[in-house]
Amino acid sequence: MKKAIIGALAICSVAANSDQLTDLVNTSNAIVDQIDRGIMLVGAATEYAYVGDGMSDGTLSTSAHISAQQVTAYNNALSNFSTYLPYGSVEAVLQQAAATELELMEDSVEVFTTAVIEMSTTIQVAEMADESVGNPAEEEQVQEFVAQNEEVLMISQDTVDSYNDSIDSIEEHANKAAGYIAVAANEDAVAFLEQGAVNNNAVAEEATITYSAEQQWVSMKWANTNNATAVYLNGQNFGLDMYVDQETVLYAGAESEFYLTGPTASGYDCFMYEIGCSFD
Repeated sequence: MKKAIIGALAICSVAANSDQLTDLVNTSNAIVDQIDRGIMLVGAATEYAYVGDGMSDGTLSTSAHISAQQVTAYNNALSNFSTYLPYGSVEAVLQQAAATELELMEDSVEVFTTAVIEMSTTIQVAEMADESVGNPAEEEQVQEFVAQNEEVLMISQDTVDSYNDSIDSIEEHANKAAGYIAVAANEDAVAFLEQGAVNNNAVAEEATITYSAEQQWVSMKWANTNNATAVYLNGQNFGLDMYVDQETVLYAGAESEFYLTGPTASGYDCFMYEIGCSFD
């Protein structure tokens, strides 16, 4: 489902606007080339016919014909060009940026998940140790288990580094994606950024889009200028008040499928072996 959402964002934000202009340029010039050739052939005819010179083989005129396919392509390009946006599509740029960030986030989620699985024996040890407290016989079992499996139970610094780096990356890319999607969905914010493109005689697709956690904004820096247009995400404009406290974030996480099916919520045996699961 999440991959489908990323795909939908990417599809919505393909460079259709640029393609419209390219199609019009290509199809119109294809016909112009034929007309140009035709004019040259007619010019040659008017020169040579009157003096009895320069005869062709009788088939040269067909090389200047305009085909039905060329006509259809040109007419379609004209029709499609009615929706052309000379300053580009801010909404499409934001959606594409969001799709890119979501892909990066999902890549980091895979790294994070791998690291968690590699460290999941820590959860097993914690569960066994917690359950043994106050029961010497069970404490002895834990001691024996640890002694027999110490090497396997150890976690490496490399794994910890992967865990730490990936969770930082997930937060970064998730925030960027959320910011871009929120701005793209806000008509007033999109219109404001579009006006920025107009004011700078710039194209949205050529702008540099950034999210700043420090400034709490999404900005678009216009190509070939030193100017940028920014939309705040902290409630200063357009009703975009995106930030929540950590309790809200963690509550949403605790209710997520990712968490509820993870090893800390479902337990080590359930996560690793589907034994003793609450849904059994």
